[in-house]
Amino acid sequence: MKDRSILPQIETCNELLSLLLKQNRTETAWVLYAEMFRLKIKSSVVTFNIMINVLCREGKLKKAKAFISYMEAAGFKPNVVTYNTIIKGYCSSGKFEGANEIFQSMKGKGIKPDEYTYGSLISELCKKGKLEEAVTLFEKMVENKVVPTAVTYNTLIDGYCNKGDLVVAFRYRDEMVKKGIKPNISTYNSLIHALFMEGRMTEVDNLIKEMQERGMPPDNITYNILINGYSKEGNAKKAFELNEEMLSKGILPTAKTYTPLIYVLGQRNRMKEADNLFKQIVNKGLSPDLIMFNSLIDGHCANGNMERAFMLLKEMDSKKVAPDEVTYNTLMRGLCRLGKVDEAREILSDMKKRGIKPDHISFNTLISGYSRKGDMNDAFKIRDEMLGNGFNPTVLTYNALIQGLCKNKEGEHAEELLKEMVSKGITPDDSTYISLIEGLGKDEILVENNGT
Repeated sequence: MKDRSILPQIETCNELLSLLLKQNRTETAWVLYAEMFRLKIKSSVVTFNIMINVLCREGKLKKAKAFISYMEAAGFKPNVVTYNTIIKGYCSSGKFEGANEIFQSMKGKGIKPDEYTYGSLISELCKKGKLEEAVTLFEKMVENKVVPTAVTYNTLIDGYCNKGDLVVAFRYRDEMVKKGIKPNISTYNSLIHALFMEGRMTEVDNLIKEMQERGMPPDNITYNILINGYSKEGNAKKAFELNEEMLSKGILPTAKTYTPLIYVLGQRNRMKEADNLFKQIVNKGLSPDLIMFNSLIDGHCANGNMERAFMLLKEMDSKKVAPDEVTYNTLMRGLCRLGKVDEAREILSDMKKRGIKPDHISFNTLISGYSRKGDMNDAFKIRDEMLGNGFNPTVLTYNALIQGLCKNKEGEHAEELLKEMVSKGITPDDSTYISLIEGLGKDEILVENNGT
């Protein structure tokens, strides 16, 4: 157009800017915006809204907010879309206070918030676990005659499902139905996932039937939830049946579908099948993620296949999948199970070299490993290192040390640790007392200032 000396209209430019934004090509959007200035193509409200969205996408929220003044200076009045864009930007960055400030400014200028405005704010409050505030805002929304959609209800339902309060979650589901708002697939997925977490399988089946009666077939997320739930229950047969059903309906599995299947095979000591499934996943062109690798490594470590576990660690490097503390803790636990605690300790050093900080599980794993072998000097060295890294001993730390001391017939030292444990406000559990009773041959353990 430029080569033919045809001046593009603002609508053409807005279409291009919008497309660049969708493709996340923000730098090119700014180049085009500058070219519009050079060609003296006058912006519209739509242009400003797009560029505010570009700034929000770049995380430049203060500049996005300042753009409103620039827009007004140019003679354009910001509309509800302008404010919604900035509110969404602040919410996406987890900055509710900033979003609420824009919300108040919007109302102060006489611009009426719509469902999208309230939806963004309610969603952010739910993410932060501030459900009471979210409900208050929802009630204000209804009071202001802004009609909520299924998306708004789903946000509240999901929030209460995550909290584990299914009574309130189902109450909102019933309320939306009464108001003539049809629950969608997201509504059901949130409820199904929450029911699975509580092991309420009969109700899960009822919801699946209800979905089908409403002509709403399960989607890939539904299947992923079901497969994950049955896998965690250890029901490999049902999990794989669902995977086959998913394929028969033309729903393509993702890495999230296969990870629980690998997990359940590991739990059933079916590691050859787990490895074969992993190969199939790679051959299908899917990229294994960190969680999938961790699940497979965990299965091999639990079954004593440490050589294969370390081969998978190398494969992670070749596929540019960075291991995390879970990966290393799993490997350390596998080595400790085989009594190779010194090798596990070397893993801790490798972990630090990679810039991965050990956590309390890392240290407790080594302490437990050395204690089982009766190497109490090393166990206490790791305990000291744990303290030096800012981690306080837990009941697991003390139990491991007490078990090791009792194994070495160091009863007095074990009882001293019990007293120390109590003095630090850590309540001994059954394992603590069983270790002491078995190790010391006593049927009564006395601890000062402790009525247990």
